[in-house]
Amino acid sequence: MITPRTVSLFLSLLTVLANAAVLTLVGLGLLARVSPSARATLARLREAVRPSAPALAWLVAITATLGSLYFSEVAHFVPCRLCWYQRIGMYPLAVILAVAALRQDAGVWRYAVPLALVAMPISAYHYALEWFPSLDAGACDPSAPCTLVWFRELGFVTLPFMALSAFALIVTLLLLGRDASPSEIAAPPPVSFEHRPKETR
Repeated sequence: MITPRTVSLFLSLLTVLANAAVLTLVGLGLLARVSPSARATLARLREAVRPSAPALAWLVAITATLGSLYFSEVAHFVPCRLCWYQRIGMYPLAVILAVAALRQDAGVWRYAVPLALVAMPISAYHYALEWFPSLDAGACDPSAPCTLVWFRELGFVTLPFMALSAFALIVTLLLLGRDASPSEIAAPPPVSFEHRPKETR
Protein backbone atom coordinates (compact mmCIF):
# COMPACT_ATOMS: atom_id res chain seq x y z
CA MET A 1 0.00 0.00 0.00
CA ILE A 2 1.28 3.46 -0.93
CA THR A 3 1.70 5.65 2.11
CA PRO A 4 2.36 9.41 2.42
CA ARG A 5 5.91 8.56 3.51
CA THR A 6 6.47 6.56 0.31
CA VAL A 7 5.14 9.40 -1.83
CA SER A 8 7.15 12.06 -0.01
CA LEU A 9 10.34 10.01 -0.32
CA PHE A 10 9.75 9.35 -4.04
CA LEU A 11 9.05 13.02 -4.77
CA SER A 12 12.05 14.02 -2.66
CA LEU A 13 14.31 11.88 -4.85
CA LEU A 14 12.82 13.51 -7.94
CA THR A 15 13.48 16.88 -6.30
CA VAL A 16 17.15 16.03 -5.82
CA LEU A 17 17.40 15.02 -9.49
CA ALA A 18 15.67 18.25 -10.51
CA ASN A 19 18.15 20.34 -8.57
CA ALA A 20 21.07 18.39 -10.02
CA ALA A 21 19.74 19.06 -13.52
CA VAL A 22 19.28 22.78 -12.85
CA LEU A 23 22.74 23.18 -11.34
CA THR A 24 24.33 21.25 -14.21
CA LEU A 25 22.58 23.29 -16.89
CA VAL A 26 23.26 26.62 -15.17
CA GLY A 27 26.89 25.64 -14.71
CA LEU A 28 27.15 24.69 -18.38
CA GLY A 29 25.58 28.01 -19.33
CA LEU A 30 28.13 29.94 -17.29
CA LEU A 31 31.00 27.86 -18.63
CA ALA A 32 29.77 28.45 -22.18
CA ARG A 33 30.56 32.16 -21.76
CA VAL A 34 34.28 31.42 -21.62
CA SER A 35 34.71 28.00 -23.23
CA PRO A 36 34.06 27.35 -26.94
CA SER A 37 33.67 23.62 -26.33
CA ALA A 38 31.10 24.24 -23.58
CA ARG A 39 29.33 26.69 -25.90
CA ALA A 40 29.15 24.05 -28.60
CA THR A 41 27.87 21.47 -26.11
CA LEU A 42 25.20 23.87 -24.90
CA ALA A 43 24.15 24.63 -28.47
CA ARG A 44 23.78 20.92 -29.26
CA LEU A 45 21.83 20.40 -26.04
CA ARG A 46 19.50 23.27 -26.86
CA GLU A 47 18.83 21.86 -30.30
CA ALA A 48 18.04 18.47 -28.78
CA VAL A 49 15.80 19.86 -26.02
CA ARG A 50 13.97 22.60 -27.97
CA PRO A 51 11.29 20.38 -29.59
CA SER A 52 10.37 18.72 -26.28
CA ALA A 53 11.00 21.58 -23.82
CA PRO A 54 7.30 22.45 -23.30
CA ALA A 55 6.45 18.76 -22.80
CA LEU A 56 9.29 18.27 -20.31
CA ALA A 57 8.29 21.40 -18.41
CA TRP A 58 4.67 20.21 -18.40
CA LEU A 59 5.78 16.87 -16.95
CA VAL A 60 7.41 18.74 -14.07
CA ALA A 61 4.35 20.95 -13.54
CA ILE A 62 1.83 18.10 -13.61
CA THR A 63 3.95 16.01 -11.24
CA ALA A 64 4.09 18.93 -8.79
CA THR A 65 0.36 19.55 -9.20
CA LEU A 66 -0.65 15.93 -8.61
CA GLY A 67 1.79 15.70 -5.71
CA SER A 68 0.30 18.73 -3.99
CA LEU A 69 -3.23 17.39 -4.52
CA TYR A 70 -2.20 14.03 -3.06
CA PHE A 71 -0.78 15.62 0.07
CA SER A 72 -3.84 17.80 0.67
CA GLU A 73 -6.66 15.50 -0.50
CA VAL A 74 -5.28 12.04 0.37
CA ALA A 75 -2.70 12.60 3.10
CA HIS A 76 -4.81 15.47 4.52
CA PHE A 77 -1.94 17.91 4.92
CA VAL A 78 -3.77 21.22 5.32
CA PRO A 79 -2.33 23.83 2.92
CA CYS A 80 -1.31 27.14 4.45
CA ARG A 81 -1.77 30.51 2.76
CA LEU A 82 1.69 30.43 1.19
CA CYS A 83 0.96 26.92 -0.10
CA TRP A 84 -2.07 28.31 -1.91
CA TYR A 85 -0.02 31.12 -3.43
CA GLN A 86 2.42 28.54 -4.78
CA ARG A 87 -0.48 26.49 -6.15
CA ILE A 88 -1.74 29.60 -7.92
CA GLY A 89 1.59 29.65 -9.70
CA MET A 90 1.88 25.93 -10.40
CA TYR A 91 -1.63 24.86 -11.39
CA PRO A 92 -1.99 27.26 -14.35
CA LEU A 93 1.44 26.16 -15.57
CA ALA A 94 0.18 22.58 -15.80
CA VAL A 95 -2.56 23.78 -18.17
CA ILE A 96 -0.52 26.34 -20.12
CA LEU A 97 2.36 23.94 -20.72
CA ALA A 98 -0.01 21.13 -21.75
CA VAL A 99 -1.46 23.34 -24.47
CA ALA A 100 2.02 24.48 -25.51
CA ALA A 101 3.24 20.89 -25.69
CA LEU A 102 0.32 19.89 -27.92
CA ARG A 103 0.89 22.89 -30.18
CA GLN A 104 4.68 22.54 -29.99
CA ASP A 105 4.82 26.19 -29.02
CA ALA A 106 8.47 26.99 -28.26
CA GLY A 107 7.44 30.57 -27.46
CA VAL A 108 5.52 29.50 -24.35
CA TRP A 109 8.50 30.57 -22.23
CA ARG A 110 7.51 34.21 -22.74
CA TYR A 111 4.44 33.87 -20.51
CA ALA A 112 5.20 30.71 -18.50
CA VAL A 113 8.61 31.79 -17.20
CA PRO A 114 7.32 35.05 -15.63
CA LEU A 115 4.61 33.10 -13.79
CA ALA A 116 7.16 30.67 -12.39
CA LEU A 117 9.54 33.49 -11.47
CA VAL A 118 6.82 35.25 -9.48
CA ALA A 119 6.07 32.07 -7.50
CA MET A 120 9.70 31.13 -6.81
CA PRO A 121 10.34 33.81 -4.13
CA ILE A 122 7.17 32.69 -2.33
CA SER A 123 8.47 29.12 -2.21
CA ALA A 124 11.88 30.35 -1.05
CA TYR A 125 10.31 32.47 1.71
CA HIS A 126 8.11 29.57 2.80
CA TYR A 127 11.12 27.27 2.94
CA ALA A 128 13.03 29.83 5.00
CA LEU A 129 10.10 30.06 7.43
CA GLU A 130 10.33 26.33 8.06
CA TRP A 131 13.90 26.73 9.24
CA PHE A 132 13.52 30.14 10.86
CA PRO A 133 9.96 30.57 12.21
CA SER A 134 10.91 33.98 13.60
CA LEU A 135 10.79 35.32 10.03
CA ASP A 136 7.01 34.98 10.04
CA ALA A 137 5.44 38.42 9.68
CA GLY A 138 1.92 37.17 10.32
CA ALA A 139 1.18 36.28 6.70
CA CYS A 140 -0.46 32.97 7.58
CA ASP A 141 -3.52 31.89 9.50
CA PRO A 142 -2.58 30.46 12.92
CA SER A 143 -4.94 27.53 12.25
CA ALA A 144 -2.77 26.57 9.24
CA PRO A 145 0.68 27.94 10.10
CA CYS A 146 3.27 28.31 7.37
CA THR A 147 5.95 27.19 9.82
CA LEU A 148 4.46 23.72 10.14
CA VAL A 149 6.76 21.11 8.57
CA TRP A 150 4.80 18.06 7.45
CA PHE A 151 7.96 16.16 6.53
CA ARG A 152 11.65 16.81 5.93
CA GLU A 153 13.00 14.04 3.76
CA LEU A 154 16.75 13.50 3.35
CA GLY A 155 17.25 16.13 6.01
CA PHE A 156 16.26 19.12 3.85
CA VAL A 157 13.47 18.37 1.33
CA THR A 158 10.10 19.78 2.36
CA LEU A 159 6.96 20.75 0.46
CA PRO A 160 7.99 24.35 -0.36
CA PHE A 161 11.46 23.14 -1.33
CA MET A 162 9.81 20.73 -3.77
CA ALA A 163 7.78 23.60 -5.22
CA LEU A 164 10.84 25.85 -5.48
CA SER A 165 12.78 23.10 -7.25
CA ALA A 166 9.91 22.44 -9.67
CA PHE A 167 9.62 26.13 -10.57
CA ALA A 168 13.39 26.35 -11.07
CA LEU A 169 13.46 23.31 -13.36
CA ILE A 170 10.51 24.60 -15.39
CA VAL A 171 12.25 27.94 -15.91
CA THR A 172 15.51 26.23 -16.84
CA LEU A 173 13.89 23.88 -19.35
CA LEU A 174 11.86 26.62 -21.01
CA LEU A 175 14.82 28.98 -21.31
CA LEU A 176 16.99 26.17 -22.62
CA GLY A 177 14.42 25.33 -25.27
CA ARG A 178 13.40 28.84 -26.22
CA ASP A 179 13.71 30.14 -29.75
CA ALA A 180 17.17 31.47 -30.40
CA SER A 181 17.45 35.25 -30.25
CA PRO A 182 19.01 37.12 -33.17
CA SER A 183 22.24 37.55 -31.21
CA GLU A 184 22.44 33.80 -30.67
CA ILE A 185 22.05 32.93 -34.31
CA ALA A 186 25.44 32.31 -35.81
CA ALA A 187 26.36 34.91 -38.39
CA PRO A 188 27.49 33.66 -41.79
CA PRO A 189 31.23 33.57 -42.27
CA PRO A 190 32.65 36.73 -43.80
CA VAL A 191 33.17 36.70 -47.51
CA SER A 192 36.82 36.48 -48.32
CA PHE A 193 38.23 37.84 -51.54
CA GLU A 194 41.17 35.83 -52.63
CA HIS A 195 44.01 37.70 -54.14
CA ARG A 196 44.10 36.93 -57.79
CA PRO A 197 47.27 37.63 -59.72
CA LYS A 198 46.94 40.06 -62.54
CA GLU A 199 46.69 38.55 -65.93
CA THR A 200 49.83 38.83 -67.94
CA ARG A 201 49.76 39.48 -71.61
